[in-house]
Amino acid sequence: MDFTGKHVLVIGLARSGMAAIRVLHKLGAKITLSESRSRDDIKEADDLIKMGVEIAGQTVDVADRPYDLCVKNPGVPFLNNPFLDKLKENGVPIITEIELAYQVAKPQHYLAVTGSNGKTTTSTLTYDIVSKAYPEKSHLCGNIGIPLCEIVMEEGLMEESGHYIVLEISNFQLINIDKFRPDAAVILNLSPDHVDFMGSIDAYYKSKTEVYRNMKPGDIFLKNVDDAKVLEYTEKYPVPCDVQTFSLDRTDTDTFVKDGFVYVCGEKTLPLSAIHVVGKHNLQNVMVAASLAKAAGVSNQDIIAAVDAFRGVEHRIEYVREKDGIKYYNDSKGTNTDATITALKAFDHGVLLLVGGYEKGLPMDELKKHLGCVKKVIGYGACGPRLVRETVGEDGIVVNTLDEALAEAVKLAVPGDTVLLSPTTSSYDQFSCFEERGEYFKKLVNAL
Repeated sequence: MDFTGKHVLVIGLARSGMAAIRVLHKLGAKITLSESRSRDDIKEADDLIKMGVEIAGQTVDVADRPYDLCVKNPGVPFLNNPFLDKLKENGVPIITEIELAYQVAKPQHYLAVTGSNGKTTTSTLTYDIVSKAYPEKSHLCGNIGIPLCEIVMEEGLMEESGHYIVLEISNFQLINIDKFRPDAAVILNLSPDHVDFMGSIDAYYKSKTEVYRNMKPGDIFLKNVDDAKVLEYTEKYPVPCDVQTFSLDRTDTDTFVKDGFVYVCGEKTLPLSAIHVVGKHNLQNVMVAASLAKAAGVSNQDIIAAVDAFRGVEHRIEYVREKDGIKYYNDSKGTNTDATITALKAFDHGVLLLVGGYEKGLPMDELKKHLGCVKKVIGYGACGPRLVRETVGEDGIVVNTLDEALAEAVKLAVPGDTVLLSPTTSSYDQFSCFEERGEYFKKLVNAL
């Protein structure tokens, strides 16, 4: 699409919206920003005005103008949204900044990672491996916090092709794709999440399959045959490209574990002794990262070196400190019940579990089955009372804030115990994002 003189609406600023605006400005588009904040509250306002961007509100009359395209911030709800309904009624195409970046960039090698849990760990490790082989042409972006549009601008990808883009991609970003097509992709797993945003679990699961919708023979989709929902939804929405299966429990798949090694496509690739992150879930993450890297042509030597150096990612079962014989772990990225279950599987006893945050309406039935290692459940925030009520009832503790939850845990903990922040839900009641929540928790812990 030639953007010169085209009228483009950007809904929601944040980092991704600003990155999209910079790309559109470079391409000569006429840009309107629809933002809930007033101009005085937008720190980038001066830059926007210099670029000729009109800053408008989010009333329906703003949506009722003649636009050629809309770039929507992934966090803007699309269900029961009169603003978006008006755009659709007027026939305005709606995309996210990832789709915009994909369409304006020269051809690149995209490795896409989605799923309910493990995306950040897998994406980060995949990038670490790929950058060993292609140090000047490897980039990590997407849902991990760096917009693809930003990489396109900073690395000159509208002028240069052949880079390796490791893209963590959420269902929010997949909803509005059009032409986006990765070279290799994976749905790591599927478990209930974002029902509040998507309207139903079925809609959430279906949105994940969008990652392979445009893929073609020769592209590679990695299928997790250990996950019943992945199998169900890849059958319901057939994969149109080459499929490579992987499993932690079987050896009749393309990629598997046997005799102390990870085999990728039947080739002995990686010794288990090189893996230092804990938990069975992390073994699967490493297996997928190695498979994506092999799909990108990376050697076994580079895979082993990168995995051996990898120590995990921030906010995902992150060791904070030990004090008075009590260990503290930050799992702020545990924003759904399955993530918390995964974290609990890394411990065998004495866990003081801190849960709570924004009310997403997720059921606690499965989590309740995995509390064998938990000594006490402490709930805080908007949904803390419900989470405690539906997991342990009167045996739990309910407080208002994360500070109070940690204080209760410290009172109850004895040497050998573990205090684990793994909230099961998002942070938006008291924090702007899971990163802010995790940083705040670590600050509290380090001040003990």
